[in-house]
Amino acid sequence: MFGALHSFAATSSGPTVFITPLSLFKIGNITITNSMLFGWISAVILIIFFTVIAHRLTVKPKGGLIQLVEAGADFITNLVTSSFEDKERGRKYVPYFVTLFFFILFNNWLGLLPGVGDSITYHGNPLLRAFTGDWDATAAAGVVTMGLVYGASIKAAGFKKYIKHFFIGSPLNPMYLFLGIIEMFTDLTRVVSLSIRLFLNVTIGEIVIAVFSYLGHVVAPLTATPFTLVEIFIAALQAYIFVILSVNYLAIAVNHVTHNEDLTDEDVPETMALRPEKA
Repeated sequence: MFGALHSFAATSSGPTVFITPLSLFKIGNITITNSMLFGWISAVILIIFFTVIAHRLTVKPKGGLIQLVEAGADFITNLVTSSFEDKERGRKYVPYFVTLFFFILFNNWLGLLPGVGDSITYHGNPLLRAFTGDWDATAAAGVVTMGLVYGASIKAAGFKKYIKHFFIGSPLNPMYLFLGIIEMFTDLTRVVSLSIRLFLNVTIGEIVIAVFSYLGHVVAPLTATPFTLVEIFIAALQAYIFVILSVNYLAIAVNHVTHNEDLTDEDVPETMALRPEKA
């Protein structure tokens, strides 16, 4: 994307940024888009990279890139385990969130490389597009993550107790029933909030770099490079935000359904009876 966006300086019609993924070819009835292709390439690169890193790990910490990867993995591990009251339960989810963090991070960073964007075409369409710049991709990540949240919560407490934790009192009470339904709907909107936040930050970054590349004309690298460096930081920040929000959603749900599984209607006046009145 970096090199492609700089090439816009040579155009006279202004920069072009593709918001939606474009179709490349079909495999049976499945349409393969440029963002899907880029996501597969990123996944292969990530697998090879971590395979090499795993074979070079030693008991005594090494410096350089290996130490950075270890630091990132340790950081996410501590983030996940510290969020759960039951540390052993929290460790079960560490592999998923470490993988999620590095996958989003690498896709965000690889999307800044030359060739990602408009410079390489296939049948007139850009061949590669940043995977996290596709709302379909970020929505899929949100659906899978929230699916893990719901599945783990139901497994921890059972379906009945999990549904019950949305209600502050008996569902037979119309007010509690209404508030419970609103709480369920709010919980479902987390899929949208997770996906849109990541998608918009990546896409807006592309637009900003494209605009300043175009405004710079022959000195486009000078005008766009500062914003590209900022995007490197934002890419890491967005990977962290996506993971920490997902971990919090999971930890809050699991901690709540396991800690308050014996809560009865008699407890409502002491815990939440004043909530409707305050509202």
